[in-house]
Amino acid sequence: MENQHAEIVAVITMKPETVQGGGAPVFVVVDEMELQETSMTIEKIMDASAHEINKETRIIVAR
Repeated sequence: MENQHAEIVAVITMKPETVQGGGAPVFVVVDEMELQETSMTIEKIMDASAHEINKETRIIVAR
C-alpha cells in the first residue's frame, strides 16, 4: 500500500487573528462570498481539496 501524505497548501479566512503563520500562505477575505470564491479558485489551480474548518476559515489540502 502506498503512503498518502496530505499537506495544507493554503488557508483562507475572514478572521486572520485566529490563524497562526507557519508554512502555508494565508488569504484574508472580507465576506462569505469571497471566502467561497477564493477557496474554489485556489482548489482548482492547485488541483487540491477545500475543507471548511468553521464558517470563517477554509483550508486547501493537496495529496
